[in-house]
Amino acid sequence: MSNKDLQLYKEAQGGSINAFEVLFRRYYAPLCAYAHRFTCSPDYSEELVQELFYVLWRDRVKIVIDYSVKSYLYEAVRNRALHFLGHLRVREQYGRAIRRELSWAADFPSPEADLEAKEFERRINEILQRLPDRRRRIFCMNRFGGNKYVEIAAKLSVSVKTVEAEMHKALIALKYGLEAG
Repeated sequence: MSNKDLQLYKEAQGGSINAFEVLFRRYYAPLCAYAHRFTCSPDYSEELVQELFYVLWRDRVKIVIDYSVKSYLYEAVRNRALHFLGHLRVREQYGRAIRRELSWAADFPSPEADLEAKEFERRINEILQRLPDRRRRIFCMNRFGGNKYVEIAAKLSVSVKTVEAEMHKALIALKYGLEAG
């Protein structure tokens, strides 16, 4: 199947949607199952694989696969899943940091201050959850992961202008979301 897959990929590089669709149908379900082993979430697994195929189609002219399409796809899913797990770790660390920072109970032992801190944290997380996935990912990579716009653009295969625009929109959403609440 490897030689057939390489031939299909070469045709897809030339713009054949049918060839690309054959590869997609052949590998989508197995790649989702493989991603699930890392993410333990069917939704995130599907999202990772869909994003991989999107990038593979978008950058088909630039992405050169010389050895095995199957190996390339599985390696790409593994890398994306590990990146996703790192992202989750950053979110968990952020959550702990927010709780530490906003847990004013030690400084201000009033129940009102503790409730306000929890409510503020809940509102921030709620606003972040409402953001589109790419925007939330870019925001978290920058603000919680310490990645620069150029690094984010390279990791997500988008332009720096896209990262800037998404960050701007995320900050506006946070500002207005917090003001409204």
